[in-house]
Amino acid sequence: MIRLKDVSLQLGNKKIFSGLNLAVGRGEFVYIVGSSGVGKSSLLKLLYMETFPDNGSVEIAEFNTTTIKKSKVPYLRRKIGIVFQDFRLLDDRTVYENIAFVLEVTGAKRKDIPARVINALTQVGLSQKQNEMPKHLSGGEQQRVAIARALVSEPYVLLADEPTGNLDPNVSLEIMKLLKKINQSGITVLVVTHDYNLVMKEPAKILQIKDGQVFEVSLKN
Repeated sequence: MIRLKDVSLQLGNKKIFSGLNLAVGRGEFVYIVGSSGVGKSSLLKLLYMETFPDNGSVEIAEFNTTTIKKSKVPYLRRKIGIVFQDFRLLDDRTVYENIAFVLEVTGAKRKDIPARVINALTQVGLSQKQNEMPKHLSGGEQQRVAIARALVSEPYVLLADEPTGNLDPNVSLEIMKLLKKINQSGITVLVVTHDYNLVMKEPAKILQIKDGQVFEVSLKN
């Protein structure tokens, strides 16, 4: 599903990765951890090809950085759901409209949009909030809408960049449980987080970025 081979990346004068190798199988749930500035977000950018490696290759399903044409990158991103810490919802659109917008800009059949939006909202437990404006929702509800927006394109990979960073501990745990449930439906999920307590409460495979490399680690209470 995901494979990075001998990846090197330098941003400005800072070397982020050097000969990085990483493999994530289809249907896995993986935490990406590491200290601030070590390259966690850079790794996600490599995966959705906002950033390209200086050397080596990044492969996601049939897409590979060494062969992909620039015109095909949007097709890759349609198959990757991305969730950010700050939700990034459109304040002037309802919950329904925020999610439908993704399908509209990617050319989905208009007749299919309502059912797909409601299905995505149902998956995150917010179908009853479809006509609300984002500002009227709690932080946890806004993040659920952001997750529904990521799911509506039926991705095979979900990337979450500090998805609980702006939420209190109880809501953070609810969001992580939701991501675990989504993973159980067959979607590969990668979660970047600095919250080790949360990782221990909802354990899964843990990859730590350190010194330009990735290591599988285990955390103990």
